[in-house]
Amino acid sequence: MSGRDVVLGRIRAALGDGAANAAAEIPRGYSRGGGPADLDLLVRRLEDYKAVVHRGVAIAKTVAGLAPGPLIVPPGIDPAWLPASVEVLPDDGLSADTLAVAGGVLTAATVAVAETGTIVLDGSPDQGRRIISLLPDLHICVVRADQVVASVPEALARLDPRRPLTWISGPSATSDIELNRVEGVHGPRRLHVILTEAGK
Repeated sequence: MSGRDVVLGRIRAALGDGAANAAAEIPRGYSRGGGPADLDLLVRRLEDYKAVVHRGVAIAKTVAGLAPGPLIVPPGIDPAWLPASVEVLPDDGLSADTLAVAGGVLTAATVAVAETGTIVLDGSPDQGRRIISLLPDLHICVVRADQVVASVPEALARLDPRRPLTWISGPSATSDIELNRVEGVHGPRRLHVILTEAGK
């Protein structure tokens, strides 16, 4: 008899007859959060992550002041968000080289979580391919107040897990072994969030 047989025999003896075949009922009463989303908390969390939040501003005017050069936009972006003064590059399969040197990208969002300061994109037409929000140095993201939820479980309930989800908590940042913060290694170095009222 091997050591393995001894161990397995002891486990079987401890479980008793039939216990190994009985499926334990797992409780699924997870907390779903709830309650109104705290927009002030979302702003504080985003700013803690070094994002810049513009609240209650005109979208096109704000975009015009932020975009330093050609601005990548996904195909479903709201044309009213695009200022006439900014060169726009619609993403129709732009190359990674073009995306990397563009002035920035403008997208919408699917949901934002106040508790964690996280914005989620799901590849919808107004958010585009994942790559367009990861390569440019600047990401301008428009979030409507009605897209903000209080907790992560509430956000998950709004998301389709089959879609390409990108979870953003501030600009891309990492640190080395000495805890020196470096930004822009895995994504945009600058994140500007335009938080607007529902329907505007």
